[in-house]
Amino acid sequence: MSRVKYDQARWTDDSDDRYEPLLSEKASETVDTEDSPLPDDLTRDSLSLPDPAEPELARHYTRLSQMNYGVESGPFPLGSCTMKYNPSFTEDVAARADAAIHPDRPDSTVQGTLALCHRLQDYLGRIGGMDAVTLQPPAGAAGEFTGIQIAKAYHQHNGDERSEVVIPDSAHGTNFATAAMAGYEVVELPSGDDGRVDIEALEAAVGDDTAALMLTNPNTLGLFERDIEHVADIVHDAGGLLYYDGANLNALLGRARPGDMGFDVMHYNVHKTFATPHGGGGPGAGPVGVREELAQFLPNPHVRERGGNYEHYEPDNSIGKVHGFYGNWPVLLKTFAYIARLGDEGLRDASAKAVLNANYLAEQIEYEVPFGPFHHEFVASAGEQDAADAAKRMLDYGVHPPTTKWPEIVDEALMTEPTESETKRSLDQLAAAFNAVAGDSDAELADAPSRPAAKRIDQATAARNPRLSWQALDDT
Repeated sequence: MSRVKYDQARWTDDSDDRYEPLLSEKASETVDTEDSPLPDDLTRDSLSLPDPAEPELARHYTRLSQMNYGVESGPFPLGSCTMKYNPSFTEDVAARADAAIHPDRPDSTVQGTLALCHRLQDYLGRIGGMDAVTLQPPAGAAGEFTGIQIAKAYHQHNGDERSEVVIPDSAHGTNFATAAMAGYEVVELPSGDDGRVDIEALEAAVGDDTAALMLTNPNTLGLFERDIEHVADIVHDAGGLLYYDGANLNALLGRARPGDMGFDVMHYNVHKTFATPHGGGGPGAGPVGVREELAQFLPNPHVRERGGNYEHYEPDNSIGKVHGFYGNWPVLLKTFAYIARLGDEGLRDASAKAVLNANYLAEQIEYEVPFGPFHHEFVASAGEQDAADAAKRMLDYGVHPPTTKWPEIVDEALMTEPTESETKRSLDQLAAAFNAVAGDSDAELADAPSRPAAKRIDQATAARNPRLSWQALDDT
């Protein structure tokens, strides 16, 4: 009688060797590396790969997914991140075989792809009120850098060597990094008592050395800059350009356009506004829009229509390449699909629901919200509680916490953006978690989180003394 032994790693049949070649292969099989061109310290004699059975592998990844939290798990109200749901139909569109074109094919053989790129440039230009758009930058921060490089090229083309970029104290950290990387001195602009741009401070900060003012509107407090046209006049009268950080464009879709406010350059965060994946679900894309007089500086290549055909070309005074070929094509394809599916009315509806949801949630929570009226997001104060402790405690109530400790204008900030994806039921669930945490004791907060797989992490030590799983080549 055949004896079959089974465990979760593998099974063997003692009486039949028909399956032996398949079942007895070991992951640690010796590999010949004598002829490898790589140095000895980069080669190994054994692959040392795990050898799990299929059920083990399935359980492993299922467990990892259970330990994770995403937009598919519940509300994800990270402020200034616009963690809206990514509709699955965009993944289907990007996965189509005809989307997987070779990037080096001649323009004449990819007219459909180039037509789609041209239409997306047009869509984004109309949404932002810009005359020309490049799809090349591979992320939001890369879009920022591209936009400021375009501004720099514009000034240099006019024989105007400017040295400063003005940035509000409530701005995203990437704004400061972008200006510094582009070789500019950063002039930090203090906010007014109402959380908006202080006009007197702006007039004092802007001058002949000002290359640009980088601004988010609504800002990171969710406040619309009511004096934006006056702000634009101040910057333009000094010969500078007004740069729009598109992080919060979701609040304005179909209702207001940065170009109409006086902005000269802007980048679009498609992973926020147009529902392409964030972070590990990327890669990203950060298209940049400009006014007509700046179009000559756009990155190479750009797509245009000529004689009924579409082609790549290099603008006259292009800043050069910022990425290869079409940019991050699958992400741009998802962006196109999202915009085309929603249309004008759908985009307007998305921004309306985003603003409505933020205002509804703010009314339901017990924490104070010191600044308003706000649009798509708000910044509450945890008061006497430590905002980081409050955020960790929210994990115990099964929801993702908001952004904490920023912007620093609000003490113990809880920066919250529910997006249009949430229903009233999920907003009520989120509000209940906020209010439960607001009533918890200091001891409960200090001990949180207690339910997730990973407990409280010593973030300061991890940041100052990282234990990395890799080594630089010169350290080996």
